Amino acid sequence: MNNIKQFFRYISKNAKYIDYPLVVTYLLLCLIGLVMVYSASMVAATKGTLTGGISVAGTYFYTRQLMYVIMSLCIVFFMAFFMNVKFLETTRFQKWMMMGIVILLVATLAIGSNINGSKSWINLGFMNLQASELLKIGIILYLPYMIEKKRPKVFKQPKLLTSPIILAGFCIGLVLLQRDVGQTLLIMIIFFSIIFYAGIGVEKSIKFGAIIVVAVIIIASLFLLLGLVPDYLTARFSTLTNPFSQESGTGYHISNSLIAIGNGGLFGRGLGNSIMKLGYLPEPHTDFIFSIICEELGLLGGLVVICLLFFIVFRAFELANKTNSYFYKLVCVGVASYIGSQTFVNLGGISGTIPLTGVPLPFISFGGSSMISLSIALGLLLITGKQIRIEAYRKKQAEKQNSKVRIAKR
Repeated sequence: MNNIKQFFRYISKNAKYIDYPLVVTYLLLCLIGLVMVYSASMVAATKGTLTGGISVAGTYFYTRQLMYVIMSLCIVFFMAFFMNVKFLETTRFQKWMMMGIVILLVATLAIGSNINGSKSWINLGFMNLQASELLKIGIILYLPYMIEKKRPKVFKQPKLLTSPIILAGFCIGLVLLQRDVGQTLLIMIIFFSIIFYAGIGVEKSIKFGAIIVVAVIIIASLFLLLGLVPDYLTARFSTLTNPFSQESGTGYHISNSLIAIGNGGLFGRGLGNSIMKLGYLPEPHTDFIFSIICEELGLLGGLVVICLLFFIVFRAFELANKTNSYFYKLVCVGVASYIGSQTFVNLGGISGTIPLTGVPLPFISFGGSSMISLSIALGLLLITGKQIRIEAYRKKQAEKQNSKVRIAKR
């Protein structure tokens, strides 16, 4: 009985430092995701179009996603109430984390399953583990740790980060070898967001920015001329300008996605009434789930989802500006760039703004690895925010105490 009382006392003590608007936003996104995964997959599941021709129950994908959500909620709860952010700054944790991620990435290349042209998954039986999703968390924690450890010298001597950058580059290279261009792009965005926000190498980047852009254009042109670019990437670029001109070929996915978005209008056709999920969109419960949201819930439903995701990004930057600790600051920025860039790449791909890369919509799309990785990222935001609030409270209390001492002396 005493243990139970102590447990609840501990929970209530930490509860006042939790960022509840973030928690509510996360829960809303998870609930919307569950509803939309069920709506988008129930018909296709019974016909077997999403399971290799094998008919399954209409609740097949919903049940699995519910399991992933429950696992993710447990992770977020544990992190928010029982994990100390200081533990993440220890050398032992950082070493074991990066070692584990490298082993998983190498194992993926050796024994991974090939799905949709990418060898990115390890089959665990109850779910497919995507090591590149864990690498995002690794980058978010490892780079801020190394920058905090080596500052302030690192701002004047960026070469001090040579070893961490080589390790991160090696891991990104392993993801690229899996032929997963979308994940490689997202990890690089997170990497450079942290580096630039920290202020490392910004002057040199600006100075040589034009040279880099010209070099990239020249290299890309050579690749195109020599025919070294994979056919699927060339096809995706060629359909950007007018996907409807190749509606039955390479523009099939984007064309049907745009039709689904247009069908919804302002208020949508109603929950469960999507037409494009009936075999027209190949992955309605994963990559194209936002198209189904727009078709069933309309532009307003889509805007609600975008606003919820934007709020998490905004909150992360807001927390980053409230602390002087570079580790906390850069972890928040890393989480913001992770969720923000993945949202942009998904929405840009399904709307034909950028080439389609097969990236899931955060907290909404079906998928275990993505859901767990994003939930860990949100957990990092919660424990970082909690520590920032605790330190602000202690500072305020210390100032009050000092003020009382000064008054007493007078």
